[in-house]
Amino acid sequence: MAIKLKPLGDRVVVKQSEAETKTASGIVLPDSAKEKPTRGKVISVGAGKQDDKGRLMELSVKAGDEVWYGKYSGTDVEVDGQKFVIIRESDILGVIE
Repeated sequence: MAIKLKPLGDRVVVKQSEAETKTASGIVLPDSAKEKPTRGKVISVGAGKQDDKGRLMELSVKAGDEVWYGKYSGTDVEVDGQKFVIIRESDILGVIE
């Protein structure tokens, strides 16, 4: 998937997973009850954060990784009709293996 959005610094562009439409017991959720997804696929990553000496520290995630991130993390953006979230690497809680 090629998008026209390159994150800067230690930021990561994530394609959000779809919000759950049913509960585990099978109850269908209306749009107003759906929670913002906190899982997604990394689409692109920035160059990294600079340390105190100006050296670039690479990010520990890469494009293609499936990640969990904080519920209120990042900024929602829409590019070419697709929804993404831009988050800092520090807001990523874990990589799904």
